[in-house]
Amino acid sequence: MAYQRMFVGGEWVDSVTGEREEVLNPASAEVIAQVPRSSKEDVDRVVAAAKAAFASWSDSTPAERMGMLLRLADRIDANAEELAQIESRNVGKPITVSRADLPFISDNLRFFAGAARVLEGKSTGEYVRGMTSWIRREPVGVVGQIAPWNYPLMMAIWKIGPALAAGNCVVLKPSEWTPLTALRLAALAADIFPPGVFNVVTGDGVPVGSSLVEHADVGMVSLTGDVSTGKIVAKTAADSLKKVHLELGGKAPVIVFDDARVEAVVGMMKFAGYTNTGQDCTAATRLLAGPRIYERLVSELVPVVEALKVGDPADEQVEIGPLVSRQQLERVTGFVTRARAAGAAVLTGGERLKRPGFF
Repeated sequence: MAYQRMFVGGEWVDSVTGEREEVLNPASAEVIAQVPRSSKEDVDRVVAAAKAAFASWSDSTPAERMGMLLRLADRIDANAEELAQIESRNVGKPITVSRADLPFISDNLRFFAGAARVLEGKSTGEYVRGMTSWIRREPVGVVGQIAPWNYPLMMAIWKIGPALAAGNCVVLKPSEWTPLTALRLAALAADIFPPGVFNVVTGDGVPVGSSLVEHADVGMVSLTGDVSTGKIVAKTAADSLKKVHLELGGKAPVIVFDDARVEAVVGMMKFAGYTNTGQDCTAATRLLAGPRIYERLVSELVPVVEALKVGDPADEQVEIGPLVSRQQLERVTGFVTRARAAGAAVLTGGERLKRPGFF
């Protein structure tokens, strides 16, 4: 079992208190790593490091920032298999899905790198005689970023890419359940960016995430998470007039008309409803079918779902891995229990698997 420090100001450090928290493999419920359990004092330390780096980083040219982001993208490609394996083991995501994420991850970073050189600018005419007005875009400063557990590496890139490209310094807080790819990303980036530009702090949503949102020296907060957390972040950030970026959960319906091609719907539902064990903010969670197509659709969809291979995400034939944590397992089990109590018919599944891990 490895202990991994967090990345603050270009150095690998422990938490101020020295406390640690365990990281589990959802497929076995075994401890695979320990990371620092940070406190408010740790947030103060990492924000101070990012703030100290901001003056010189914001003065860098778009071309310089682009070059560094492209180097990181190349390094991600060179370490893609390792990153896929880490994410699969930490999230419980089938290795085939983790591998498929990696080309998008590096491509997204290259997109943001290119965008650094084409930042929008605006100019206006003379509103007052003899004077010209214009708009100049400036970086915000320190950006606190809270990434989710379902796509920890991809969402980290979606957050750090545009922020760094625009000249901001970043404090990234991965989910306490899935911090390992964020820490590996920091290691890959350690000699690319100046100290303090990109930082990773580990720990729980409270106090780490909440302290980031409240911190006076954080100019913007970005969260990918559930709606209830997003509301708290928005309300808290409003007290200091922080800029806020929220990407929250949804309940995606699939609407099937009576003239739809059933085989196309079934194939789409297999992907949209069950990829990453259904742990996706755009996952198809409801299927609303017309009265004439309903019975046929159900009769063809159920055997396709039953044929999905569930098991160890390291197995390349597996299509469904475990849920990410014991808390998520209990939450999903609760959905099924309440649905049954309300009169819903469970056509397949609906029970815990008799094996280790959060299945």
